[in-house]
Amino acid sequence: MTKRYFVIPFTTLILAACGGGAPNKEAQLQKLKDERSKLESQIAALEKEVGTKDTVQRVKTVTLATLEDTTFQHYIDVQGSVDARENVNVTSKVPGVVTAILVKEGQQVSKGQTLGQVDDQLARSGISELKTQLELATTTYEKQKRLWDQKIGSEMQFLTAKNNKESLERKLGTLNEQLAQTRIVSPINGTVDAVIAKLGDNIGPSSPTAAFRVVNSNALKVVANVAEGYAGNVKTGDAVLISFPDINKDIRTKIGFASRTIDPQSRTIKIEVPLPADPALRPNMIAHVKIIDYTAKNAVVIPVNVIQYTMGKPFVVVAKEAGGKMLAQRRDIEMGRTYNDIAEIKNGLQVGEKLVTTGYQGLNDNDLIKL
Repeated sequence: MTKRYFVIPFTTLILAACGGGAPNKEAQLQKLKDERSKLESQIAALEKEVGTKDTVQRVKTVTLATLEDTTFQHYIDVQGSVDARENVNVTSKVPGVVTAILVKEGQQVSKGQTLGQVDDQLARSGISELKTQLELATTTYEKQKRLWDQKIGSEMQFLTAKNNKESLERKLGTLNEQLAQTRIVSPINGTVDAVIAKLGDNIGPSSPTAAFRVVNSNALKVVANVAEGYAGNVKTGDAVLISFPDINKDIRTKIGFASRTIDPQSRTIKIEVPLPADPALRPNMIAHVKIIDYTAKNAVVIPVNVIQYTMGKPFVVVAKEAGGKMLAQRRDIEMGRTYNDIAEIKNGLQVGEKLVTTGYQGLNDNDLIKL
């Protein structure tokens, strides 16, 4: 009995030790098998995909452009406006009431032509009175001169008569000048751009507004301000391209004046560009001014949008022929200046090469391409 008592518990312990952890290991084993199956499926899918790319190479359709040598120009863009070099506000030189307006807007006038008249009644009355006095003084002088020539009378009488006559002549000249100033005259040849005065208006040199405005449309210029940063690149005589968007017109000319002083408020310099006579141009018309500050002849230029970058370095894709096939080739480039979405290429491309302009994304060396 004692012997059995010891054998049975020992056997039970052995069975417990052998079978107690078995379910956990079986779960771990099953999990690993599942993961292996999943990985094998993924590997098979990738092997199939890689195998397809290795065996079948797609041909990408592209567009090509043949590189040519051209002249590349860089511009400084500023906005200006048309101004008249002879744009004059005209008014009366003496105060008075406007009694006549002799021109209308749009009328061509010449230098010295009368545009209007202010009241000259007082001046005319003074001249009429003075002329009467002058007639008497002239008669007196002539009589005294005849007597003096005959040695009759005193020298003082002769000199007094002469002085009185000459004094009245000077006064008459002054009154005639004052009368002339009552006429409002044009100081230039041009066109009456505005008739501001009205009959009955009281005008004069101190009036806040002018009576007329006369513009010489044959003496126009474009005025613009250039930022201080470009001041060193702009000088009198530089070539410019001026565009007038309102009339769809372009003019190539040169800067007539470039200020040497920087405006302390706007930090700009003023430029003026004379314009040829053109009836389509008007004062205050908007003008886009392009100042040519850099020119490169026999340059290779390409659109900016075809330039790609890798590690910060620019490259493009060109086409080359090999074995009767057209292949893509990546080409590192050195860029110069850019303007208006066009880039100057200093190195990396040659005249005559075929540049890929569309379909270049994702192309690598030796990829098959077609037009």
